[in-house]
Amino acid sequence: MKEVLLLDNDGLLLDTERLFFDLTKDFFAEAGLSINEALWAREYLGNAKRSRQIALELGMAPSLADEMLQRRNLEYRRLLSGELPVRPGVLETVRALSGKVRMAMVTGSPRDQVLMMHGRTGLLDHFEHIVADDDVACPKPHPEPYLRALELLGADPASALAVEDSLRGFHSARAAGIDCLVIPNSITRLQRFSGALAVEEHFSAVTGHL
Repeated sequence: MKEVLLLDNDGLLLDTERLFFDLTKDFFAEAGLSINEALWAREYLGNAKRSRQIALELGMAPSLADEMLQRRNLEYRRLLSGELPVRPGVLETVRALSGKVRMAMVTGSPRDQVLMMHGRTGLLDHFEHIVADDDVACPKPHPEPYLRALELLGADPASALAVEDSLRGFHSARAAGIDCLVIPNSITRLQRFSGALAVEEHFSAVTGHL
């Protein structure tokens, strides 16, 4: 049995991946650029490209990209302070596992955004540690975030199960030598997770893989 559960956040626990994509799509459209789920899943959630890089590759001028993304980020932070959708089965499953398995969150979001997102969910009470973007030099898909979580917990890769929703996070966990269960969301369902422990539809499936 696995003793440690390492969970991604955006798109896995909360449906913020959809929120972020829809918001970005609207701001790109204002600038005359079109993005779709397939492009976002491939470039942002698969190849780990930043929004700015995608904008530039689509032909946006650097100065316009910087201004547009600054406004996008401000609006995203405003939305994070409101009620955010928790993905189905997350609350029940995390609560049921609390105290039975050690849990840490491994996220690509900054710590202050994580605290904003979970201001009303109560989920953070169940995690021993949070490894956020601020805590690492190399973000996902680099293994550093997961290796840092193992270090904090004093655990080894064989004792841990990672749960991710995107290729970027999946590659990070696997590069750290950790078995990874994938639960895609409405955007990352377009990705293929070769080598995953399993690909499940519902978060409640986590219990069966521990």
